[in-house]
Amino acid sequence: MTGVQRSGRRSDRQRADQRAGHQPADEPADGRRSDRQRAGRRRAGRERSDRQRAGGEWAGRRWPGPVVPGRLPRVLRAEWTKLRTVPANGWAVLAIVVLTWAVSVWTVGGMDPASCPAGRRCDLDTTLTALSGVYLGQVAVVLLSVLVVTAEYDTMMIRATLAATPNRAAVLAAKLAVVTAAVLPAAALSVLGPLLVGRLWLPGRGFTPAAGYPPMSLAQWPTGRAFLGSVLYLGLLALFSVGVAVTVRRSAAAISTMLGLLLVPAIIAGLMSDEHWRDRLQELAPMTAGLSIQATKHLDTLPIGPWAGLGVLAGYAAGAIVLGTVLFLRRDA
Repeated sequence: MTGVQRSGRRSDRQRADQRAGHQPADEPADGRRSDRQRAGRRRAGRERSDRQRAGGEWAGRRWPGPVVPGRLPRVLRAEWTKLRTVPANGWAVLAIVVLTWAVSVWTVGGMDPASCPAGRRCDLDTTLTALSGVYLGQVAVVLLSVLVVTAEYDTMMIRATLAATPNRAAVLAAKLAVVTAAVLPAAALSVLGPLLVGRLWLPGRGFTPAAGYPPMSLAQWPTGRAFLGSVLYLGLLALFSVGVAVTVRRSAAAISTMLGLLLVPAIIAGLMSDEHWRDRLQELAPMTAGLSIQATKHLDTLPIGPWAGLGVLAGYAAGAIVLGTVLFLRRDA
C-alpha cells in the first residue's frame, strides 16, 4: 500500500470521526485548543488588524505613531521613485519652465518706451513685467502637485502605499518633500530665464540706465528679492496644492478648487469699482497677495507689502496642510 493511499484512508477516517462527533487525534478530548493553536490564532488576528489599519479601516479610531527617522528615508525614496517614473510628472515640470519663459519673453518683446503717452516719462517696473510668465507657470505647478497625490486615489494605489507604509504621517511628509524638491529647481530656472532675457534685450529697446532703468541684476536687492520671492511663491503654491489635494482626494475637484482660489478673487477684484474693497480683496487673496513680492517700484501703492503678501500665501499653505493632515490620518483610504 502506498503512502498516498494510507494518507487518504486516514483522512477518510478523520472525516468519518468528525461526522460521528469524535475529536480528532491531535485535539484534546475536552475540546480545548492547544497552546500552539491559540498562538496561531492570535498571530493571525494581529496580522489581520495590521492589514485593516494599513487600508484605513480603523483610521478613524487609531492615531498613527510618530514618524520613525530610520524609516523616513525609505519612504522618501519610494515617493521619489513614483514621482520620477510617471511620464506626466516630467512633462509637468518641463511645462513650468516652458510656459513661464514663453509668456515672459512675449511680454518683454512687447515693451517699448515709444508706446508711453506723449509728454510723459515711462516708469515701468521692468522686473515685474519680465516675471509676468509666473501667472501661467503656476498652473503647471498646481497640476503637478495635485496629481502626485490624487493619481493614487484615482487608481486606488493609495491602499497599496498605506499597506507598505502604515505610518500615514511619514507618507504625507514624504509627498510634501518630493513635490517641493521637484518644484523648486524648476521654479528657479523658470524665473531666472526671463530676468536674463530682460537684462540682454531691454537696453536695446531704450530701457537704459540713462532713461532711469538700471540693468536687471540679482546683486541689486529689489531684483534679487523678486527672484527669490517668485521661487518661494511657486514652492508655497506647491505645498498649498498638496494640502488641498489630500483634503479633496479627486483630481478634477482639487485642480478646480486651486484654480478657483487663485484666479476668481483676482477677476472679481479687477471688476470692482470701490478702491477700498478692491485693495482688501487683493491683500487677502493668495495669488494677488503672494505675487506682490515681484514688485520693485511704487511699493507704497501696493495693497500689501511684498513679504507680508508672501506670508498670506504661506498661511493658506499651512492651513491646507494642517487640514489635509488631520483628514489623511483619520479617514479611510
